[in-house]
Amino acid sequence: MTSLEDIRNLVKSNAEYKGWILNNDEEWVENLIIGLFENRKRYGYPSCPCRLAYGEYALDKDIICPCDYAELDIRDFGHCYCALFFDKDFFKKGKVKKMIPERRPPRNI
Repeated sequence: MTSLEDIRNLVKSNAEYKGWILNNDEEWVENLIIGLFENRKRYGYPSCPCRLAYGEYALDKDIICPCDYAELDIRDFGHCYCALFFDKDFFKKGKVKKMIPERRPPRNI
């Protein structure tokens, strides 16, 4: 069974692998990690807690963290939809996180 620490390590390793950093708000990050953990227990995969999952892998694979939209969001806005992952220079440049548009096609929302 996957533990909360496993999800925490997965998030950190995904950020490192992609050259991203995590949100500097530790409480925000921890709440997202808990949401990923709960979704892993619920569905069998860590779907984004900021989006509604169907509970079927084939329908949700685009929102398994890091979601299919994260790279584009980070490129265009400096952070992903749920503000877990950030461009490594985001905070150095004094940018502020903001709501970004949903990229997930309407058929999946």
